[in-house]
Amino acid sequence: GIFASCSAGNSGPLSATLSNEAPWILTVGASTIDRTIKATAMLGNGIEYDGESLFQPSGFSSTLFPLIYAGADGEPNSKFCGEGAFNKTNVSGKIVLCERGNGVGRIAKGEEVKNAGGSGMILMNQESDGFSTEANAHVLPATHLSYASGSIYVGRREYYINSSLSPVATILFKGTIIGESSAPAVRPGSEGGPSLASPGILKPDIIGPSVSVLAAWPFSLDNGTNSDLTYNIILFLVHPCSHPDWSPAAIKYAIMTTADISNLEGQPIVDQNLNIANLFATGSGHVNPSKANDPGLIYDIQPDDYISCLCGLGYSDEQVGIIAHGVIKFPMIGTTKSFSRTVTNVGEANSTYGVEIVEPNGVSVNVKPTLLHFTEVNQKLKYSVMFESICNKCLR
Repeated sequence: GIFASCSAGNSGPLSATLSNEAPWILTVGASTIDRTIKATAMLGNGIEYDGESLFQPSGFSSTLFPLIYAGADGEPNSKFCGEGAFNKTNVSGKIVLCERGNGVGRIAKGEEVKNAGGSGMILMNQESDGFSTEANAHVLPATHLSYASGSIYVGRREYYINSSLSPVATILFKGTIIGESSAPAVRPGSEGGPSLASPGILKPDIIGPSVSVLAAWPFSLDNGTNSDLTYNIILFLVHPCSHPDWSPAAIKYAIMTTADISNLEGQPIVDQNLNIANLFATGSGHVNPSKANDPGLIYDIQPDDYISCLCGLGYSDEQVGIIAHGVIKFPMIGTTKSFSRTVTNVGEANSTYGVEIVEPNGVSVNVKPTLLHFTEVNQKLKYSVMFESICNKCLR
């Protein structure tokens, strides 16, 4: 079969916005990696705030430059550093604080500052962008700061620009830093679930590296779910070599069931606001290639198994018949419902697997048997899962 992997989309972080949610597709959300290309904004009071920039000029002066807020002229769009933002403001020889957004690209903001004679740019996140930063190939010395760091420059009277008679700043370029312990984290642009077309299917399936991924078209650090899709396609190409007898579904579920749910600190994966990311942002977790190549157990699905999903989505028997000969009615979950699942042992011949249950609020989950004992490779065993609605919990 043909393995299908698609991007969840780049219009996040709002929920129920993702694309490519069919159950036979591996839908991939976006995450950060532990590499940062550090560029630090240093204020005249000596306080430093770390950000990122791919452009790392070696000869940029550590001398403090006058610091100006792009929105100081009071025009509503000037703060975004778009075309004509500095028609009324002299930024020559100054470092300019620009705000992210308003349809103006991050690099384009720097171009506007440079064309107006500015010496550098500090790019500040909007609140919705949170702590996420990206290393871009800026056209002038620049750094991209989180909302928490950037907002210290403007706002309340005691913030630096408003409290200083002559605010100054510079940018210190510190190169590549490996080992960001909060990685992986969900990228704010990653579109989230649930699927509107089929709310019963948990999407995305996984998240994968998509921030500061080295790209060669042209040379740059790419960001977004297109780059994590490329990464995962490369990963999937490895699987047929290691497991030529696996179906596309087996590969998909090997990747999902071995995904990591913790960051490098061993803590739950977080979102752009450093809050614990929910399942509609992370899916099964962050892709782990080594584990996916040796998952122990895999779930496999035959094409006919998808028919019930198509029926549940409202397709007619005739429409479904184009795909398969038989029609299976879609099972609706009521107060109590049981499902059976079959797993295949692709690990060691003599192995035992146990179950660990994390119950959703308002639902009782019972799995039988609680242990599966395998005696040979490729042996298949079944287990059943019963879901029961608990009304007193549902009413909380």
